[in-house]
Amino acid sequence: MDVVIGIDTGTTATKAITAGPRGEVRAVTSVHYPLSVPGPGHAELDPGRLRDAAIEALVTVARQARDQGDRVLAVSLSAFLHGLVPMDAGGAPLGPLITWADNRASGQSERIVASGRAKHLQARTGTPVHPMSPLTKLAWWGAADPGTLRDTPRWGGVKEVVLAGLADEGFLLDLSVASGTGMYDIHERRWDPEALELAGVRTGQLAEVVPTARQLRLKREVAVAAGLPVDLPLIIGAADGPLANLGVGATPAGVAAVSLGTSGALRTVVNGPTADKAGRLFCYALTEDRWVVGGAVNNAGSVVRWAGETFAGSFDRTAAAGEDADVRDAALLTEAAGVEPGSEGLLCLPYLLGERAPWWRGGMRGAYLGLRREHGRAHLVRAAVEGVCQQLALVRDTFADEGIAMTEVRATGGAVASELWVGILAAALDLPVAVAESPEGTALGACLLGRHALGELPDLDRAAALVAITEHERPDPRNAALYRRMRPLVERSALAVTDVLTELDKLAPEPLPDTEKAVGRTG
Repeated sequence: MDVVIGIDTGTTATKAITAGPRGEVRAVTSVHYPLSVPGPGHAELDPGRLRDAAIEALVTVARQARDQGDRVLAVSLSAFLHGLVPMDAGGAPLGPLITWADNRASGQSERIVASGRAKHLQARTGTPVHPMSPLTKLAWWGAADPGTLRDTPRWGGVKEVVLAGLADEGFLLDLSVASGTGMYDIHERRWDPEALELAGVRTGQLAEVVPTARQLRLKREVAVAAGLPVDLPLIIGAADGPLANLGVGATPAGVAAVSLGTSGALRTVVNGPTADKAGRLFCYALTEDRWVVGGAVNNAGSVVRWAGETFAGSFDRTAAAGEDADVRDAALLTEAAGVEPGSEGLLCLPYLLGERAPWWRGGMRGAYLGLRREHGRAHLVRAAVEGVCQQLALVRDTFADEGIAMTEVRATGGAVASELWVGILAAALDLPVAVAESPEGTALGACLLGRHALGELPDLDRAAALVAITEHERPDPRNAALYRRMRPLVERSALAVTDVLTELDKLAPEPLPDTEKAVGRTG
C-alpha cells in the first residue's frame, strides 16, 4: 500500500504513523521524553532530544512500513505551538526549549494587556497575548538578558528544531506555526512590526514563513538511516491543533474538534483568517485558505495524571504490582464514575498549569471549592474531569457569542479512551461527541495534509468521509442542564480565586528571572 508518514512532536512524546489513501493507520510508534520543571513557573524540554526523537520515530516507522510491504510517498510534520528556543546560525539549539506551559512571561503579558495593545495585536496576529506565546517569552528574555536576545542568531520553536534535524533547506517555518507565535500578521502575511518591537527581535532572527504544503527534502543521512529514497518529499506541515481537526474529519461547517491530551482545545475550521471582537479565541492556519478558530485550555489529561500521582496511594496494590500510570489512572476514572454528576457539590478549578481560554489571564491556579468530610478520592477525581469539561464548555459559549454554530464534536486524544471523559464532555458541551477510531488524530492529520500537498486530496473536507469514527455519545439531558446551571459558578469562582491569589502574590518578593542559567543548560 502507498502510505504517508506523519510525525507529531508533542509535549511528552513524538509519535509517528503511516496512513494509507483512505486514512487507514498502518503503523504506529512513539518516543517519550521528560518535561523539565527546574523551578516555579518553568516548563522546558531538551531540544536535542526532540530532534533525535523525530529521527528515531521516523526510522522506526519506516522500518515497519517496509516490513508490511508498504511504499512511503512522503513524510509530513506536526508540532506543538508556542515553544521558544535560542539557536545558532546553523540551527543548533543554544539552550532548553521553553514550552507553552512555562509561565515566566506573566509580567510581560500583564504589561502588554494593561497598555491597551493586546486586543489590537490579537486581531492582527490571531494569537492572544498570554505567557504561552513566543511574543511574551521573548519580551521576558529581553528584560532579563538583552544581550543574549540581541546577539542570538536565530529564535525558533519546535518545528524549527525538528526541521534542522530532518531538512537541509534553510531557516523555514510553516504558516500554521508562525500564526501561533503572536508576532505574525495573519492578514498581511508578514512578521508584525509592532509585535517584533515588543519582543525585541529582528526579522532576520526569525524564520522565513512558507505554506504548510511546501515540499522540502530529507537530509541524505536521515533518509539513508530510515531506508527511504533520498529524494522523498518532506512536507513542512502545520501545527498540532489545526492538524487534529483534519485528522478527525472536523473540517466541514458545524463540525468542531476537541483534543484531550495533556492539554485540551476546542476548534472549528473557517475559510479565512478572522478575529473575535472580545479577543477570546485564537485563529491559526491549516492551509493558506483554511483557518482554525478556537480556544485552548492548559489542563486536560494532565489533571487526571496529577490526581493519580497524588490520590492513588490508598489503592490495594497487591493485585496491581507494577501497574503503569495509564492503568492506575483508568482505575481512578472507573472509581469516579460511581459518583453522581456534580460531584455532590464539589467544584474543581483544574488550573494546575495556569489557564488560557477563554480569559487568557496569566497566574491562574487551581482550587477545590465546597470540600466536605464526606468527599473522597472519587469525588475529587470526578470534579477534576468535570472542571476540565466545563472549561471547554466556556470556550464553546464563546463560539456561540460569535455566531459560530456547532452541531457535532469529534474528539481525539488519550483521555477519550475513557467513557467517563466522553460522557461528561458531551453533557458539558450539550453536543453529540464522536470519538475518532484512531487515537492518532494529529499525526493522521499530518498524513492527510501530506496527501493534500502531493495533490491527492485537493478538497480537505473529504477527510470527514475518510476518518473512521465510533458511534456518537449523546448528551444526557439532565446532566447537560446541571452543568449549564453550574457553569456561571465556575466562571465567577475562577476569576474570584485568581484575584485573591494575585493579592497574596503581592505579599511575597517576585523571583528574579534566570535566563542566564537557562541558556547555560544546552540541549
